[in-house]
Amino acid sequence: MSPSDLEQPILLSLLGTGFATAFLHAALPTHWLPFALVGRAQRWSLPRLLGAVGAAGLAHIVTTAVVGGLIVVAGLALDQWISGLLPWVSAALLFLFGVFYLTRATLRRPRTAGGPEFDLPEPTVTHAAAFWGLVAMMAVSPGEVLLPIYLSQAKEGLLVLGALTLAFAAGTVAGMSVFTLLARAGWSVLRLERWARYEGAVLGIALIGIGLLVVFHQH
Repeated sequence: MSPSDLEQPILLSLLGTGFATAFLHAALPTHWLPFALVGRAQRWSLPRLLGAVGAAGLAHIVTTAVVGGLIVVAGLALDQWISGLLPWVSAALLFLFGVFYLTRATLRRPRTAGGPEFDLPEPTVTHAAAFWGLVAMMAVSPGEVLLPIYLSQAKEGLLVLGALTLAFAAGTVAGMSVFTLLARAGWSVLRLERWARYEGAVLGIALIGIGLLVVFHQH
């Protein structure tokens, strides 16, 4: 199935959901704080910093797409044996991920005494080593939150999955860039981290909502 086979509002809603989910996921401090700190330590210019953010974000999504593709292949193979199982499997995964993130965000205790101190490291490595280190850091950690969405759209075809991957890439790079730039501009790291703690709750609710939509679509 190609994007033209889907109703335009449905396709736009899917891509918008993919972008928003990826953007929210990029609010995790691991997606922007290392770039802000390394960029300051290396005294990187804004273009070089954003180049590192963009390259790392794309590497993150490439890994996610590869893992997502393997999940899609496995899911489609399973669906050939048990007709109609795939949407329910994807909905179950969305629910599980949603409940996991929502529960973790609910049970996480706020910091009461001060907060972590982030001391800038001395620029003891080359710019190339710092750049590729950041890229490798993101490349080896696929976005597990995005994987169930791949599975939920497995039957829609490669073009739809490709468009979804582009939405993930745009949301991830945009989110990483925004939060990195905010940190670089001098926003309080603790203040950003306090906001980012709610990312888990928002993401969990969003994933549960997507799971409900998948279930509703089967009726």
